[in-house]
Amino acid sequence: MDKGSVKILLIGLLVLAGLVGLFAYKNGKVKFHLKLASLPVKYVRTEGVFQYLGKDEIRTALEPLVTTGFFEADMQAIHQAVSTLPWVETVAVKRIWPDAIDIKIREKKPYVRWGQDSLMTEQGVIFTPKSIAQHQHLTVLTGPAQQQMKVLEIMKGIKTALADQAMELAEFNVNDRWAWKIKLTTGLVILLGRDEQLKKLQRFLKTLTVLKPEQIDAMAVADLRYPNGYAVSWRPDAAEIDWSNNDAPEDTANQELKTDAR
Repeated sequence: MDKGSVKILLIGLLVLAGLVGLFAYKNGKVKFHLKLASLPVKYVRTEGVFQYLGKDEIRTALEPLVTTGFFEADMQAIHQAVSTLPWVETVAVKRIWPDAIDIKIREKKPYVRWGQDSLMTEQGVIFTPKSIAQHQHLTVLTGPAQQQMKVLEIMKGIKTALADQAMELAEFNVNDRWAWKIKLTTGLVILLGRDEQLKKLQRFLKTLTVLKPEQIDAMAVADLRYPNGYAVSWRPDAAEIDWSNNDAPEDTANQELKTDAR
């Protein structure tokens, strides 16, 4: 074999070796990527202090989303699934190498009830969990749509005024015409109308100082929608009231009380 043929043969062998090496490199790279993509998610860690949010509820939301590979898991989809749970206020999701997903959750804190089926946070966020049975003790608010923050702030003022008289608010209702109605934990209903409601409430509470506790307890409805006084309806089961022993102080003498006398 002459020198030219040998040279050609060597060049051919080098090219063949290069192609084999390139193929082996690319094939190995493909296998490497496939191996990474197929790494399973072994652990899903949830962090937070949960009083009402159930772990089973979180697990049900996550199960369809964490059965893929570590890199294939959709963090945005996981975030969205957890965020839509009624009790979740905030959520943060991230991968933890090599096989875990970390989820940090902050739970909502109910402040009042909104309507019959929902709750509301102190920041005015309304949410509807599956059950509110354990929150029946909270004050009930109802009001016009999208006006919950305004209704909530008014309620805080009313609660402060009532607390000064050792009274506790149970329900506060504002209708679409912005007429107020409140109900106390004793069952007393107070109608405040649409004008100068806080002023009328303060005036009413001031007049209660001339009444005896049993007389106040006998009230069923106090209608404050009068310019210079209020009307009272009494509980049907209330005992007959003796008004002869009531001495009104001078600063309440000018308040007019209309009542269905007992």
